[in-house]
Amino acid sequence: LCALASGIERARRRLPRRGADAAAPVVVVKLAEQGAWVVADSAIRRLTESVGRDRVYLLTFAESREIVALLDLVPGDRVLCVRTESWRIAVADLLAALRTLRRARVGTAVDLEFFARSSALLCYLSGARRRVGFHRNGREASYRGDLLTHRLVYNQRLHVGEAYLALVAALDADPERLPALGSIGGAPVAPPRRRTPPEEARTVEALLDPLGVGPDGRGLVLLNANAGDLLPLRRWPADRYVSLAERLLGELPDAVVAFTGAPSEAAEGRRLAAAVGSERCVSLAGWTTLGELVALYDRAEVLVTNDSGPAHYAALSEVDIVTLFGPESPTVFGSL
Repeated sequence: LCALASGIERARRRLPRRGADAAAPVVVVKLAEQGAWVVADSAIRRLTESVGRDRVYLLTFAESREIVALLDLVPGDRVLCVRTESWRIAVADLLAALRTLRRARVGTAVDLEFFARSSALLCYLSGARRRVGFHRNGREASYRGDLLTHRLVYNQRLHVGEAYLALVAALDADPERLPALGSIGGAPVAPPRRRTPPEEARTVEALLDPLGVGPDGRGLVLLNANAGDLLPLRRWPADRYVSLAERLLGELPDAVVAFTGAPSEAAEGRRLAAAVGSERCVSLAGWTTLGELVALYDRAEVLVTNDSGPAHYAALSEVDIVTLFGPESPTVFGSL
């Protein structure tokens, strides 16, 4: 499909065409990896400062809806979500999103994926005349066709947040001078701290009161033992988390340990807490919304987590974050 679309694009380039309108709306495409939206905060805010919040669209999987809403990067009606329950639903949502983008006459598409082919196609089909993303440029990477107008080299030594900023900065560069090596976007800044709404604070209070955790959260340690089914290699073995919890409780008489996780991880969270076998160890997996989870982070002293979304969500709070890395590099994917 990339090759077919590239052939069509090469033929179209021979025809007279108007130039891209830099003031037209922008679409940012990032389908998978919910935590990536936190890392992309600096880049997207730079975009919104340039063209306006109401002129930036975000295209993502529906699983990311909560974190995008929490970050409040763009108005809610500018977030185009693709449900993944079945391929029919996904295709229908993609077509609806593309129809919305074409009606809005988007002029620029920013592809935040590294090597995925589908996102390059979506940027092309959006109708945007300027399309920026990472291209193989002779390197070992997935073939994405000839669909980008602004091509960058993906630098594996840069933090992902810097790479995202480089994509946004490349929109102001001469396409003939790309691909650019190194960082042309600047260093990402930590995302803004989130103020906990009163109702979320009350929910967290109700969860922690039975455990004897005071308002200052001293002694509360949160353990996130899962990295999702997408990349199981990122998981630290569950029995290591049980051993860690046992050591914390044994060496720190005032410590309270709580396992966290999504509703789909509730059963596993209960199993791990039961394996620890202490009244000071519980599972809160599935008991909170994403907003309440960030509020819970604010009440804890430390979060120990696999390399996964919670390592990035926690950057919206005051908690200290210990991320356990497997095959990836903290220099590239570390929490902000």
